[in-house]
Amino acid sequence: MVTSRDVAQLAGVSQMTVSRVLQGSDKVAPATRERVLAAMKEVGYRPHAAARTMRTRRTSTVGVVVADITNPFYPQLLEAVGAALDAAGQRMVLWNAPDPGGSSALQALDEGIVDGLVFTTVTEGSEQLAEAVRRGDPILLLHRGLDSLECDQVTTDNLNGGRAVADYLVTTGHTRIGYLQGPEQTSTARHRERGFRDRLAELGRPLADELTRQAGFAHDRARSAMRELLTQDDPPTAVFCANDLTALGAVDAAVSLGRRVPEDVWVIGYDDIALAAWDSYDITTVRQPIADMARAAVRLLLERIDDRSLPPRKELFPSELVIRSSTANTPAQPENRRPTEAPVHSGIPCVRTLSSQPQDRGL
Repeated sequence: MVTSRDVAQLAGVSQMTVSRVLQGSDKVAPATRERVLAAMKEVGYRPHAAARTMRTRRTSTVGVVVADITNPFYPQLLEAVGAALDAAGQRMVLWNAPDPGGSSALQALDEGIVDGLVFTTVTEGSEQLAEAVRRGDPILLLHRGLDSLECDQVTTDNLNGGRAVADYLVTTGHTRIGYLQGPEQTSTARHRERGFRDRLAELGRPLADELTRQAGFAHDRARSAMRELLTQDDPPTAVFCANDLTALGAVDAAVSLGRRVPEDVWVIGYDDIALAAWDSYDITTVRQPIADMARAAVRLLLERIDDRSLPPRKELFPSELVIRSSTANTPAQPENRRPTEAPVHSGIPCVRTLSSQPQDRGL
């Protein structure tokens, strides 16, 4: 039976170094790590998970909690988190929990089945989650944060993302601006709306109540809400949606009514999921740097697992306005700006895709 001692001998290192490589420790030099991994492969070494867990009291497994795996944003986020965990020598267990508090995941953490938890969907009011945080359990909030919880959090600047959309629509001449709202209990929806609504008011274009509808981060609700907006006597000329899934519903609503996007109405989403860039939609959106956020989340959580005494850390990533043909691809360009320069709205960069002209795509 091949043991870690055989690996250490072949690699010319100590057994402690082999153990550190298996644990994903950052105390091992990259060249040494590669030499140990090569030795493992050469001798066919497979670490015994149960024995390692007993020895280290670690499972090298992290739990990730989502509330709606059918939302296309979350598979992309999970892929990024999984890649970051794999690079750190960790495994991932997924909970698709209708309860955002993740009671079964928290139980698994208590029982030592996982070393830590990443919550991608949380809302106010979970006493069980709050108690786990108060105990100092290794818990990290990713994508959605909570001001009421003093724990590690990795989020995007949703406030400035909403402000950037308001800047863009006002500077391109829109006065009838609509909004499809997300669930009020989620931080992402609240911050995006607050940034959007406050900036419109600052620019003298306050958001009209008759041009707002609740869409709940759901395609079907967004489709119905958008149809209500577009069938008014004086419909909006542009609609900002709280996420890309609602933006897809908004575009489908326009199609069902024979309205053209962007000729009759502009549509803007948030997140930049893969579907948003598909030719049939080509939706202008606010991009979250998902891969960077996932790597930061894994790094912070593993540090927390190693040292629970660390103070809570919060990392806020910038957003990026990505302009596509659902808004006619016409970002505001001050006269003194060279065409090659990326415009900036509310302090965040604005990126145009390769298509530079509005397209009539039969929408």
